[in-house]
Amino acid sequence: MRTLLVEDDEMIGSSLRHALEGAGWSVDWVRDGALAQSAFADGGYTCVLLDLGLPKQDGTEVLRRARERGDTTPVLVLTARDGLEDRIQGLDLGADDYLLKPFEFRELLARMRAVIRRRDGAAHSVIGGTGLQLDLTTREVLRNGTREALTAREFALLHALLERPGAILSREQLENRIYGWGEEVTSNAVDVLIHGMRRKLGPDAIRNVRGLGWRVAAAA
Repeated sequence: MRTLLVEDDEMIGSSLRHALEGAGWSVDWVRDGALAQSAFADGGYTCVLLDLGLPKQDGTEVLRRARERGDTTPVLVLTARDGLEDRIQGLDLGADDYLLKPFEFRELLARMRAVIRRRDGAAHSVIGGTGLQLDLTTREVLRNGTREALTAREFALLHALLERPGAILSREQLENRIYGWGEEVTSNAVDVLIHGMRRKLGPDAIRNVRGLGWRVAAAA
């Protein structure tokens, strides 16, 4: 899955990016509010990790503008601002959760999973229908009761499709969810990935809509 990390502290940002990539996330890291605004507007993120005290533009302004244009991407605020009014302001502007620095990385991952589940309308860690499900905690796919391990990119692709069962996602939409900035994407990368997943899950698990993209079946 792909996350936008907005953090101006070099040491914190570098450590978080390394840890998140080790946990299977594709990470785009920006260091000021202006770049954050641009990256946020480009979209394609499963979750945004947002510091508030940023150069060029404060994190609260980045969040306010995102919500004003209707962006519903889950936002987890990471900040050293521990005042009650700061927390209230962030939540009122549309933050999904608020985590004070310093924090344990395991708690950050748990909170990321929680805000994503809430966005997906699920109170538990499994999304999808009865035939094809995705466990956000174990990062496994459940196909007719059988669990199967997934690579990081397989997980990101299937998560994008199962967020909107029945909806057709284009090649560009899927590439945006699978790959981070600066990663070279070959013209048939999505095709190769889906071909491999069909071998794991069955030929009807991910369906091609000619000329438009791919989808999974809508929940019954």
